[in-house]
Amino acid sequence: MVVPTDTSTANDSGLLWQPSEDRLAQSRIYDFMGFLETRGLGDFDDYRSLHQFSVTQRESFWSAFWDYANIIAAHKGTVVVENPDTFPCQSVPGVRWFPEARMNFAENLLRYRDDRPALISRLENGQRRVVTFKQLYNNVAALAASLRSQGVGPGDRVAGFMPNIIETVEAMLATTSLGAIWSSCSPDFGINGVLDRFGQIQPKVLVGADGYFYNGKVCDSLERLAAISGAIDSLVKVLVVPVISEQPDCSGISNAVQWQDFLDTSATEVQFAQLPFDHPLFIMYSSGTTGMPKCIVHGAGGTLIQHLKEHQLHVDLRRDDVLFYFTTCGWMMWNWLVSGLASGSPLVLYDGSPFAEEGLSLLKAIEAERISIFGVGAKYLAALEKAGIVPNNEVDLASLKTILSTGSPLSHESFRYVYKGFKADICLSSISGGTDILSCFVGGSPILPVHVGEIQAPGLGMAVEIWGDAGEALLQEKGELVCTKPFPSMPIGFWNDADGDQYRQAYFGSWPNIWAHGDYGELTSAGGYIIHGRSDAVLNPGGVRIGTAEIYRQVERLEEVQESIVVGQEWDNDVRVILFVVLTPGATLNEDLRSRISKAIRENTTPRHVPAKILEVSDIPRTLSGKIVELAVRNAIHDRPVKNTDALANPEALDAFRDREELLT
Repeated sequence: MVVPTDTSTANDSGLLWQPSEDRLAQSRIYDFMGFLETRGLGDFDDYRSLHQFSVTQRESFWSAFWDYANIIAAHKGTVVVENPDTFPCQSVPGVRWFPEARMNFAENLLRYRDDRPALISRLENGQRRVVTFKQLYNNVAALAASLRSQGVGPGDRVAGFMPNIIETVEAMLATTSLGAIWSSCSPDFGINGVLDRFGQIQPKVLVGADGYFYNGKVCDSLERLAAISGAIDSLVKVLVVPVISEQPDCSGISNAVQWQDFLDTSATEVQFAQLPFDHPLFIMYSSGTTGMPKCIVHGAGGTLIQHLKEHQLHVDLRRDDVLFYFTTCGWMMWNWLVSGLASGSPLVLYDGSPFAEEGLSLLKAIEAERISIFGVGAKYLAALEKAGIVPNNEVDLASLKTILSTGSPLSHESFRYVYKGFKADICLSSISGGTDILSCFVGGSPILPVHVGEIQAPGLGMAVEIWGDAGEALLQEKGELVCTKPFPSMPIGFWNDADGDQYRQAYFGSWPNIWAHGDYGELTSAGGYIIHGRSDAVLNPGGVRIGTAEIYRQVERLEEVQESIVVGQEWDNDVRVILFVVLTPGATLNEDLRSRISKAIRENTTPRHVPAKILEVSDIPRTLSGKIVELAVRNAIHDRPVKNTDALANPEALDAFRDREELLT
């Protein structure tokens, strides 16, 4: 095996970083290459050859990685995959990974039980707590025993309306140790936004905090927690976690008990339920673009093996690292982050505004906790640069070896800023995947160079291509990101979708037996990827995915608003939300109405949904079947051609969206 020392051209002006020979030789992915070679599975001299093996010999790749990662299971089985080339989108039986395996997700995350730090919690107000791996195991044992006493078992749902704190991780681990299904929302969601999600899955237990700290404010959640729990009749218990007060008043919440009072401290062992590889683990939610959010069900084994692969081979995570990602519990990066426990790495959990302490709160955490892998949204890096903050002038970054960025495309300027403002010797990995797969299609590699504006590589085991409209593979042209072969972390289905119609329509409507992800991307000559954004109508301000239907449900409750349409406008290397409204006769779009629209959206969804501009139109374009056309409006406000206007019942309505002076500022 030859360790690559330079995979770039000598005069490559876009080259920002490449790994040293020492970093290459010590990487886990290089070690894995050697592991494969000892098994006689090939001779690998670079990332490309390993990726080719991983997609052409997927059975050998995934079986070998299971062993390399030392996945804990009662039984692995001898069959790696059934129907390996068939996505679960046809009438014939679809793919099944490790169909004979019996395992438990939480057991793998709780494999370490020593006195090293496992979870380090930092709140915006300065509170800091640490639990060790041993303490984490004991805490999960106490909570799991109490959940079992409430009848929680395989297939039941436990929901979290929680900030990103230690108890949230413990609740997830206790839930999944029993074979129950975990689902969570962040506490900045409004009541309706939560009920749109949890109301569909009917949880048996709800875990909620009394509040949280954000942007210098103390935010009380008890009133909303009471309303949410009162509207879900499946609940047998509500656990209230103290965050903003030592003794929250739970008197207004039915079947409520304080967290500490619920724990069975006599329990000292976790009884891990041994279940199939594809047993349901998490329920995630689509953005709600076309209606109620879809409830996406992910399996335990697929989630575990995919996260281990990404952590260990793509991020180079090991026990002496400290892993951080800025995320809420309503974003899939939280699920991705907590799986880092399976590699024995301490996790830093931060809850609050990332721009607290004059924009330095997260940077100070790098120095204080010796964070080595630092994950944030692309918007955060852009905001630091605009604020004139030079991180390496503010804090000690000696521990930092990798920066991860996702949520939205990372601009060229932000790529360069990282290497000027943080440090020159760092692997900057822009990554892209999503809630749908709970992982990445394309991402980083510690043994590849970093080029400005490019994601380094396709994920191992992910047969990613960029396709044109006719299903042809494209190089250096923009097209649809697709995956041509099944992979373990595909959803096992959607909740309340017995015949699988919603599942099939979501991913396989464009091409038979091909996963079309809905990202608009490009494969570069260097083998990297550029993601140009979502190819559908999902809004993405600041890297936060926002579904238009969630906004419509709030806006159109106001009697003055007859109907509305919302789109994203490209603005200042980001996207801002623009809302157009058709008013009822006699109504006026004055500042009072604008204020009430914004308030309704903020209180019932999240503050990030609030439009930057609210403008009036007399009509909204729609298809012949009556559906409003967000993509056509988005093109119109950007002065781009609108294709196939023959499909519109009222194409003249588009004229009201073009050349709007209000959108120039």
